[in-house]
Amino acid sequence: LGDDGLQAERSSDELAAQHGLARALANNAIVGVTEGFTKQMDVVGVGYRAEPQGRKVNFALGYSHPVEYNLPEGIDVKSERVAAKASIPQYQVTLTLSGIDKQRLGQVAAEMHNLRKPDAYKGKGVRYADVPLKLKPGKTGK
Repeated sequence: LGDDGLQAERSSDELAAQHGLARALANNAIVGVTEGFTKQMDVVGVGYRAEPQGRKVNFALGYSHPVEYNLPEGIDVKSERVAAKASIPQYQVTLTLSGIDKQRLGQVAAEMHNLRKPDAYKGKGVRYADVPLKLKPGKTGK
């Protein structure tokens, strides 16, 4: 650690292999503290809902019971109901996750995604807003 930045010494091949990882982790920590990270999730489907309540998010995802997701410390969520987009013909709720820890934010987004993965035919479910979903064609009639 010096006036001109952080310097690493590569005394062996094993340490040299970890150099890029250490640089990326340090950079993510600095960016997280200065700017923060955000990730957007779309909850798409008729009757599908997501409502943040304190440190929890209550989901209605077509199951026979509501699904409650507890948010870890350091992760905040905001919800916004948006009209149909060109790529998604149904109304949806957009959840905006934010936090300073990139790894934890990605883990929370993945766990929410796994609550109800998007359907391949209609696209209903919890999906990442920035990942396009290619829908399969349905059956062809006679």
